[in-house]
Amino acid sequence: MKISLLIASLLACCGFCARAEAPRPNIILVLVDDMGWGDTSINASAARAEEADTPVIQTPTLERMARQGSQLRRHYTAAPVCAPARASLFSGVHQGHAEVIRNNSFDAALENSHTLASVLRAAGYKTALIGKWGIGGGKESGGTPTTCPAWPTQRGFDYFFGYNNHLAGHRHYPKEESNADPETHRNAIWDGDRMITDDLDTCYSTDLFTARAKAWISEQRQQEAGRPFFLALTLIAPHARLAVPSCPFPAEGLRWLGTTGHMINTARGEWDSFIEPAYRDNKAWEAYADKRFGKGAPAALNSARRHATMITRIDQAMGDLIAHCEKLGIAENTFIVFTSDNGPHNEPGAVSPIAGHPAPAQNPAFFRSYGTFDGIKRDVWEGGMRVPCLVYAPGLVKPGSVSMQPSQFQDWMATFADLAGVPKPMRCDGVSLLPELRGQASADRGGVVYSEYAFSGRMVQYADYAPNKKGRPRGEQQMLIFRDGDRWLKAIRTGIRTGEEDFEIYDVDADSHEAENLADRYRDKQEQLKAAACYQRRAYSYTRDPKAGARRNPCNGRRSYDAQAVPADKPQGTTPGLVMRRLTADAPWVPDFDTLPGADRAERTTVAGLQGLELPAGSITELRGFIRVPQDTTSGRFYLTLDGVPGSKAYIKLHNFCLIDADSNYTPGTTATESSSSNAVETAPASGTPGIPLKAGLHEFTMVIVQGPSAPGKVLLQYSDERKTVTNEDFFTE
Repeated sequence: MKISLLIASLLACCGFCARAEAPRPNIILVLVDDMGWGDTSINASAARAEEADTPVIQTPTLERMARQGSQLRRHYTAAPVCAPARASLFSGVHQGHAEVIRNNSFDAALENSHTLASVLRAAGYKTALIGKWGIGGGKESGGTPTTCPAWPTQRGFDYFFGYNNHLAGHRHYPKEESNADPETHRNAIWDGDRMITDDLDTCYSTDLFTARAKAWISEQRQQEAGRPFFLALTLIAPHARLAVPSCPFPAEGLRWLGTTGHMINTARGEWDSFIEPAYRDNKAWEAYADKRFGKGAPAALNSARRHATMITRIDQAMGDLIAHCEKLGIAENTFIVFTSDNGPHNEPGAVSPIAGHPAPAQNPAFFRSYGTFDGIKRDVWEGGMRVPCLVYAPGLVKPGSVSMQPSQFQDWMATFADLAGVPKPMRCDGVSLLPELRGQASADRGGVVYSEYAFSGRMVQYADYAPNKKGRPRGEQQMLIFRDGDRWLKAIRTGIRTGEEDFEIYDVDADSHEAENLADRYRDKQEQLKAAACYQRRAYSYTRDPKAGARRNPCNGRRSYDAQAVPADKPQGTTPGLVMRRLTADAPWVPDFDTLPGADRAERTTVAGLQGLELPAGSITELRGFIRVPQDTTSGRFYLTLDGVPGSKAYIKLHNFCLIDADSNYTPGTTATESSSSNAVETAPASGTPGIPLKAGLHEFTMVIVQGPSAPGKVLLQYSDERKTVTNEDFFTE
């Protein structure tokens, strides 16, 4: 029996009919950079319970969003560092399915498949990205609209304003701070395809991006008032250099002026000079710093004042953004998500100090930015993975609701598709959170929380960490959430060398520091956990689009467990054939069948297999069951061919991972393989040959086929290097 992860299917179709005549909501996704779970006053009370005098950063807007909206208090990033986290967020897949951007592969090209923006644009939304991208495919420090294959406008966004490369995105003042881009010789800020850095005198990043976002929303309302919009506002604070604003937050709010040298209304004063008054001469903070940091108190205070000012500025910007939506009369039909890309950092400014503008290292221990957890950025422990997450949508979610169910970044693609009234792509690993946010969800809404990440060295050790973290290796790390009765437990491995190591197991709800390893109580779960991890992921060779150019930072995406053979299933009993469901519907991609309108009413029939199966024109067919792998193999090859009917496409999963993606880049009439990604080639690293390592036996099989509207068709599936046809005798149902 498979271990119970969060992988039950969600029947979201019930909401489509109810929303058929309602206007589709606008969607704003606000992603901040390196804000810890404990950096908000909402969550800080938990840290204060452990140490009563722990200082708190004031975030009244986020408190308001929590009171009037919904809190996801166990929401996880996809990876504990920015590039892979953002790649998974925008592509809707967790790191087990990330084909290109893993570990620290900054500025690699996001694979050319479905994104949050392309899904919503196909649903009729106007789309914009304002802020940091960092996954466009330029050289590590550089990239332009003509040299980056994954420029935001090539991944579904109609408009882009901000930083493309991640190192320039360490600079909060693009014009004043040291240059990070040898290609453009600027900290390049792009407005569409035009670089405007030289116009941005004294423009602080949070103010600049928020002001431009407000202006874009106004422009969109004026030009296409009846069209919903999707805005991704990706702020770079509080990451990197602890740079602060040049002046107080303006009473009239942030404004985009668009004049060279005066682009925004806060482009005045001395750059990097303003500390929030409440944080300047705070005697309580000084006493706390002396008590906790001793001789290091002055440095800790300096960092803390700057970090707190950056967080408060984000909070003020969020209040300004909400007020702008209210002024335009769209607040009741706008769905705002606020979250962070990973846990808090402990890094210096990542740039050389500039006279009069210090770049102290961030100290996450001061505010217990990691909350009541252990771990920071680059750790898959809770402090590095659990992120603040709020949903503010007065007319769309249950006010004041709090969820403790685990969720993860890939769930936003499914949720936004649900909001837009379209089925989610089958490639997406997430489930819609919308019923839960509306107070309608059951306890078993499904989903997956899974991550893998590698980074050298050992954990940073803070005094309030549990003893079991001392000297802990990072190395290859892996985590997943599974269910045991009414509890969600976390399985974690660090310093992985073979992939055969047992998982540590923690009840994080009862043991937030992950101090008590429960593995001895769950000895019978170890093989199931190892199998569950295999069922979630694929091993890719991470061959990137050559147009991306040579980069200084190699991808290093392989794992020591890539060559592990995927275990077979052990169903209770089987009969020949596959279970089929079919609907006649339009779909812009291969959909998750359960999210199609009418999926719950689709008749279930048993068919012999794929041979002789006719696909009616305009149909969407789902086939489920098991496929037989005749013998152990280190390189299982598969080949899928659909008839050459325009619009035909398909997607196959083995267990819960992608077997064949013949969707967004598929040409009908051609053969797709398990290695047919446009950006990556799947390989078994042990042998260096293509294919998937598989154990002999029955493997869970799910296939969805979209048949083009002009003619019926057939499907051919082949297996092994000899391309033997998979016969009907190779399929079974339970």
